[in-house]
Amino acid sequence: MSHHLAPAVETEAEIKEQLDTKSLGFWIYLMTDCVLFGALFATYIVLHTSTFGGATSHDLFNMPFVLLETMVLLVSTFVCGMAILAAHAGRKQLTLILLGATFLLGATFLGLELSEFSKLASEGHGWWASGFLSAFFTLVGTHGLHIAVGLLWIGVMSWQLYKRGFTPGVTRRLILFSLFWHFLDVVWIFIFTIVYLIGVA
Repeated sequence: MSHHLAPAVETEAEIKEQLDTKSLGFWIYLMTDCVLFGALFATYIVLHTSTFGGATSHDLFNMPFVLLETMVLLVSTFVCGMAILAAHAGRKQLTLILLGATFLLGATFLGLELSEFSKLASEGHGWWASGFLSAFFTLVGTHGLHIAVGLLWIGVMSWQLYKRGFTPGVTRRLILFSLFWHFLDVVWIFIFTIVYLIGVA
């Protein structure tokens, strides 16, 4: 007589515990990111006058262009927040549309940032030119790298939402992504103020 073992079914409490553990891991990661950006900001503040007789921040930065970058990122964060509201309302199609808009705005911001880097480098103001520029490229480039990771995250998450719907795991990742994207917005506000705004004052 054959015996069939019933498949193990996770209880709601077990699923919640797993999601809570993963969320804790995300918060730990975010705290380490705060430390990373704090160190990069401190390095920039120390080195921002180390131009070795070359171009200064006042000479290089184009504030209308930076304002455009800032507005694009701020709008993307607002749209991301709208996507989370749509998710809470269970509106799958609208959530996917808003995530797509967030992706396009984020990609636009990243494209603007890369074009700024390319312009500076083509004019001989690359990361190798001075301590100031090394610190600038490292700080702003690290933020741009995080934006690129966020775009990849949107792509994967949108596919999961399309295929699976609002499962507990997908919903949790949506919320964590929103926190990540808002964090990058806050970091950019500090970059805008400390690097660009004070730099051209």
